[in-house]
Amino acid sequence: MKFLKNFNNNAALVVDDQDVEWIVVGNGVGFGKHKGDQIDEQKIERRFVATLKQNVDIDSFQDLKPQSFAITTQVVHLVEPLLKVSFSDYQYFVLADHIDFALKRANDGIDVDNGTVRWEVKKLFPKEFQAATKAVNLINSTADVTLPKSEVVFMTYHFINAGSDGSKLQETIKITKLISGIIDIVQYQFQMNLDPESFNYNRFVAHLRALMVQRVSRTSGTGSELDQSLLQLMIAKYPQAYATVERIDTFLRVSVNRC
Repeated sequence: MKFLKNFNNNAALVVDDQDVEWIVVGNGVGFGKHKGDQIDEQKIERRFVATLKQNVDIDSFQDLKPQSFAITTQVVHLVEPLLKVSFSDYQYFVLADHIDFALKRANDGIDVDNGTVRWEVKKLFPKEFQAATKAVNLINSTADVTLPKSEVVFMTYHFINAGSDGSKLQETIKITKLISGIIDIVQYQFQMNLDPESFNYNRFVAHLRALMVQRVSRTSGTGSELDQSLLQLMIAKYPQAYATVERIDTFLRVSVNRC
């Protein structure tokens, strides 16, 4: 690969033997290079094909500090095996951008906690939340900063996205709020507290999340319509469950239309 342009010492624009342009990230990968120089490919830790321009402004790479790339790589290496996910190029860049901005806010003493509901995210996505806690601790120790507690929630959203077939951050936030609302309805209707540590709870949340992805993205499922006679039998046998479903349906119609 030949060097074309430096974004910073740890990120550069290069071209391969097939004239395909790449963004490459790695410690010192672009340091001291001039146009046409060969890149030491052993230094490359992450590479982005130039089609990433469809998703983000490539020139924004030059605004990210080298430290942010280095920390992002450490966070990704920490989180991927914990959650068994793989960050796409786009998700990696968005995470790097977020970490870079979070470090700037921390150095300026700014906390942007805007009412993010920490307990909801912790209950709905405990594995991602735990990984986010470890990631924030890693960032704090590596960058010698103290990120606000709200960063654990924001990191959790990013990690949910990494395992979500292209879901965007704003969609994940909407989905989290919808799932939380549904759980509140179920607990109110049945006058009970669901156990977030139970297998059934986690299976329920996983099912809801798949449904919410369809609702928010406005894609339809592949399932067939329930037989009306069976539906009527279920309504008669489980009236409380049916009333709960009706309330959930109303909640979703109102909430999704507002999204």
